Amino acid sequence: MGEEHFIWTEKYRPQKFSEVKGQTSIVQKVKAFVEQKNLPHLMFAGPAGVGKSTLALVVAKELYGETWKNHFLETNASDERGIDVVRNKIKDFARTKSISDVPFKIIFLDECDALTKEAQQALRRTMEIYTNSTRFILSCNFPSKIIEPIQSRCVVFKFAHLEKEQVFQLTDLIAEKEELKLTPEVKEALYKISEGDCRRLANVLQSCAAIQKDITVELVHSLANMAKPEELKKVLNDSLKGDFISARNLLLDIMLNQGLSGLDIIKQISSEIWNLELDSQKKIKLIEKIGEIEFRMSEGSDEFIQIESLLAYFALQK
Repeated sequence: MGEEHFIWTEKYRPQKFSEVKGQTSIVQKVKAFVEQKNLPHLMFAGPAGVGKSTLALVVAKELYGETWKNHFLETNASDERGIDVVRNKIKDFARTKSISDVPFKIIFLDECDALTKEAQQALRRTMEIYTNSTRFILSCNFPSKIIEPIQSRCVVFKFAHLEKEQVFQLTDLIAEKEELKLTPEVKEALYKISEGDCRRLANVLQSCAAIQKDITVELVHSLANMAKPEELKKVLNDSLKGDFISARNLLLDIMLNQGLSGLDIIKQISSEIWNLELDSQKKIKLIEKIGEIEFRMSEGSDEFIQIESLLAYFALQK
């Protein structure tokens, strides 16, 4: 792919509030703040790839126009998570006044839940002292990791995964701009793989387009590092019928051929359980066992033995 096909997450990043997909209620409230040019400290909390960083950049562009880069500091707390970044980089930017008609500058602190407790305490004081000249926009995946004094200083907005219709709109936009051919089945597969994460959707689409313009379901699954749902369904059905050996061999082949880890496959199994023709009580028992196996894997148990244990449990439920 040529230079014109640079990372889609940047190429298709919205420049205006009207272009932001999903999070309609949050966008409307933030837009109202921007129109009044009276922005409080903001905290955007939610899963990855749903528009937190994008909305922060749109706020800066709407407030400052072409000079937004002069009034906007972006720093990633997962790279610089210690107290020094607050005492030096952030404080140096915060203490200077804005030269635009907007009386404050913006500091965007991405992944701020990675900051140490000491850095968060220093940030708390900085937010207090320089509130007249600077506004903070904090972005995090887990707001519970942010100390209460910082949360109380911010208006907190909780983002959610994009809905299917919104993901389809973004998929259609990219397909049209990049001249890709997508069937409804491909769009459905992309939605299931992305799980409402726009960044992942764009990256999978870009990987597929690098190979061919006519994108197929098989190509999507091969590049998304996921097992095909029909293969996984056969594994589960075989095990539930008591054919443990067949289910075990097929699942190990899938994991080895596609390079999937035990945690990767266990998450797919938990989703696929609900598509099986079983009564609700049996599904609940299987999900409970999946949770136990996932915990063992996360604690360091051998993933192949744990996967076999799970399939053996399924076979005993016939």
